[in-house]
Amino acid sequence: MTDESTPPSRAAGVDPTRRDCAPIRTFHHADRSLDELRAAKGSTTVSVCLPARNEAATVGAIVETLVRDTVRTGLVDELIVIDDHSTDDTGPRARHAGARVVDAGSVLPEFGRGHGKGEVLWKSLHVSSGDLVLWCDADLRDFRSHLVTGILGPLLCEPDVEVAKGFYRRAEADGIGGGRVTELVARPLLSLLFPALAGLHQPLSGEYGGRRAVLERLPFVEGYGVEVGLLLHYLRQRGTTGLVQVDLDERHHRHRSLDDLGPQAMAVTQTILRHATAAGLGHIDGAVPPVPAVAELLRPGRAPHVVDVSERPPMVEVAAYLELVRADRTAR
Repeated sequence: MTDESTPPSRAAGVDPTRRDCAPIRTFHHADRSLDELRAAKGSTTVSVCLPARNEAATVGAIVETLVRDTVRTGLVDELIVIDDHSTDDTGPRARHAGARVVDAGSVLPEFGRGHGKGEVLWKSLHVSSGDLVLWCDADLRDFRSHLVTGILGPLLCEPDVEVAKGFYRRAEADGIGGGRVTELVARPLLSLLFPALAGLHQPLSGEYGGRRAVLERLPFVEGYGVEVGLLLHYLRQRGTTGLVQVDLDERHHRHRSLDDLGPQAMAVTQTILRHATAAGLGHIDGAVPPVPAVAELLRPGRAPHVVDVSERPPMVEVAAYLELVRADRTAR
């Protein structure tokens, strides 16, 4: 999964609470033409992975666009839809449109058949092979391929870029910021506790990617906390020098209800506070107690919603773990 030439962490032991980290650079998706990207690609291989759960209404059009604009043109080497236990036609529609479809429940069964976006993103590292791995949400409407090629630009053309994060304007909200969870939870908490990431416009955006050699060394939160968890683990391991953001202009996606967003906000809060505790911030004034991996979101008149922010291990550790499991089974 990872070659032997993977560079060591250049920022081992980075203090994630520092305010003097390098500023996060910003690019635009149109900074590089497709011809420039193809020329810069050389022998680098690129995987695009779409986590999808019951996205039959949109996934087909997204895959068709990516096949036409990126796969057939040689820019993307593999396009994979990771189907997270869908009960609709997500898998068949994605396959018909030209993607390789993988059933999330069949990947790494030794770790169980868990659900959740983070689980699916983590498994996508295992089933893909590209030197660069990019992710894109599967619920987007009016999809255009620059949402992927824009992220690819700095990863191909800027040698020191390791992770690229997208941001965009949300026409549905008539604003330039992120969604409600981003603006009311993620950005305030990051600005307060991890100001090195305060410059990120949309830390929870689903369009981002990075170098496999780096991504495989990061733990993945199993659920909705995955995006902010990856950023915080990256910050702690590597600092901000290799982290950039890309302006993707406008993006359209499904509007989610507060019922949907409550658990997401809870997961994001748990994840950030756990990192704050690990960084020792809870000892400043006692405001950040140890945060459990699993908590209940209590809502009046309804059953508690269990929110799990357990983490999957870095993918570089999985092979060794599987060897131990197989050896144990053989011994029995």
